Amino acid sequence: MNINNLKDKQANKEKLVMLTCYDYSAAKIMNQSEVDMILVGDSAAMVMHGETSTIPMDIERMQHHVSAVVKGAPDKFVIADMPFMTFRQSVEHGIQAVKMLMQAGAHAVKLEAVDGHEDLIERIVQSGVPVMGHVGLTPQFVNQFGGFKVQGKDPVSHDKILADTLKLQQLGCFSVVLECVPATLAAQVTRETNLITIGIGAGCDVDGQVLVTHDMLGFPSAFNPKFVRQYLNTEQLFKQAFDQYAEDVKQGRFPSDKESYL
Repeated sequence: MNINNLKDKQANKEKLVMLTCYDYSAAKIMNQSEVDMILVGDSAAMVMHGETSTIPMDIERMQHHVSAVVKGAPDKFVIADMPFMTFRQSVEHGIQAVKMLMQAGAHAVKLEAVDGHEDLIERIVQSGVPVMGHVGLTPQFVNQFGGFKVQGKDPVSHDKILADTLKLQQLGCFSVVLECVPATLAAQVTRETNLITIGIGAGCDVDGQVLVTHDMLGFPSAFNPKFVRQYLNTEQLFKQAFDQYAEDVKQGRFPSDKESYL
């Protein structure tokens, strides 16, 4: 899968499918699936490292996650999140972070918001790296928002989100994630830009959808947003397997002769 395939699907009105992934084993399974794009998200900070927000994620850990995912899913289009502050210090610092992610095997990078790093976005695009924007609820700004809240409901924030997406298009981005915004606003962005629009809590009138894999698989989490549909109760399945294993060990049923060297 490459960027031209994605644009062709958009032109043909084929819905695009994106999920997050952070490790080699899950990536191998995802590589066999109908998923088009993999986001190696800074959400790894929360679902893989137990943090309460994405802010603690750093570029070195992100680089390791990207490298593992790319090895496991060579047939997918892999986008890497740029962690908190890696694109807010200077253009040179941001370009170095992009270099690390791309050399780890990513096909594109994703940056949250727009204001203050327009020059960096333009430089990244000019360097031949596809850029995905991210507007609406941008988790790295959670402290400014006062929590994980829907964005774009009032006229001022509505117009700001629309203006930001138009700016992303002008700067050369190929796509944008619209997170936790009214469905009508997401539909408007999809109509009024040529960006590939990927929604998460943004209704169905977008070019594609993304979810955090751990959320849709039902891994335990204190964060249960309205926009998640759970396709599996992994917590229950894992616990059942762990308890069955423990019981088999305690009762002497494991290992059997089949699992032993005789």
